[in-house]
Amino acid sequence: MTATANAIEVAELQPPHEEPSATRWRDPKRYSWLLGLVVPMMPFLAWATVEATGVGAFWFSGPVVVFGFFPLLDILRGMDQSNPPDSVIKWLEQDRYYRWCTYLYIPIQYAGLLFACYMWSSGNLSLAESVGLAFTVAMVSGIAINTAHELGHKRANNERWLSKVALAQTGYGHFFIEHNRGHHVRVATPEDPASARLGESFYAFWPRTVSGSLRSAWELERERLRRTGSSPWTPRNDILNAWLMSAVLFAALALAFGPVVLPYLLIQAVVGFSLLEVVNYLEHYGLLRQKREDGRYERTRPEHSWNSNNVASNVLLYHLQRHSDHHANPIRRYQALRHIDEAPQLPTGYAGMIVAALIPPLWRRIMDPRLLAHYGGDVTRANIHPRARARMLARPGESR
Repeated sequence: MTATANAIEVAELQPPHEEPSATRWRDPKRYSWLLGLVVPMMPFLAWATVEATGVGAFWFSGPVVVFGFFPLLDILRGMDQSNPPDSVIKWLEQDRYYRWCTYLYIPIQYAGLLFACYMWSSGNLSLAESVGLAFTVAMVSGIAINTAHELGHKRANNERWLSKVALAQTGYGHFFIEHNRGHHVRVATPEDPASARLGESFYAFWPRTVSGSLRSAWELERERLRRTGSSPWTPRNDILNAWLMSAVLFAALALAFGPVVLPYLLIQAVVGFSLLEVVNYLEHYGLLRQKREDGRYERTRPEHSWNSNNVASNVLLYHLQRHSDHHANPIRRYQALRHIDEAPQLPTGYAGMIVAALIPPLWRRIMDPRLLAHYGGDVTRANIHPRARARMLARPGESR
């Protein structure tokens, strides 16, 4: 047998070509991402728990799980700073299994919404139980915005379309525009409505970011259409498209189940998008990109986002807590996002920090000293709320 024939025979016996590093490295979180699908199942789990115990208070189990159980799980599971090797990033992003972990969230999300509407219209729930179910549904729709965030950054049209579908339940479709084309450009500057300032409570931040993000999204879309010679009042306006999806959804649900569902749909929408905004609040609190000599802001760097490596919250939020790498690589898929040593770290995961953000004195006690330490005690380098500026500059060492 010739040498050439030997080579052909050996090649035929070898397995198909695979990335060499991929054969040696395995994602330790690979199957943990499926736990994220527990979130859209919460309305069904609440019903099952009520049926098993007869205790109507379990209709409120969604907020209890998100704000009680998940912070505790963060403490128990601890941190994970490990990163996938650079050599496997491309291979890891091409694995379609991870995409289906996000795709599957959406049908379960809407199955839960239909189930909730059925329960609201059945007459079997008290007013308090109906409100409890609305808050549980809000946890699903709020975290669905994070699913939409993951999908909306991708180039594939089907994923961007699914992003809009996920946003329809909260009526927050303009997030698709403002986040990608507004926030990622202005992040960690006073001009960004989604970047919280030192000394600003969440309750002051909420109206500023809700109204500011809406205005910014409309201006961005109007400018895009103006460049094509079109009026903003056109079906090609992505904001109007998204709002139309929400209007059709709510109208269809009201026709199918009766107008009794509308107040609860409103509650879940407002609480749901507020969950997004409290995450926005903590992601860049007080962090500021400095201006260069030409008056422009410096490039976004890892130190302009707060990060956390708590495993439980990262699984719940598709690695959103590795936020610095996301801003550096917006289209990078969640499973490939990396921990960056230079990024400032939160003391716990997002779930626990949301609870702290809802209690301003606790938030200031935890975060203000951490922010000042990040800037070496130089408060002038922080993004300071205008109302707090005089106090902060007069007493830069003050932490409360």
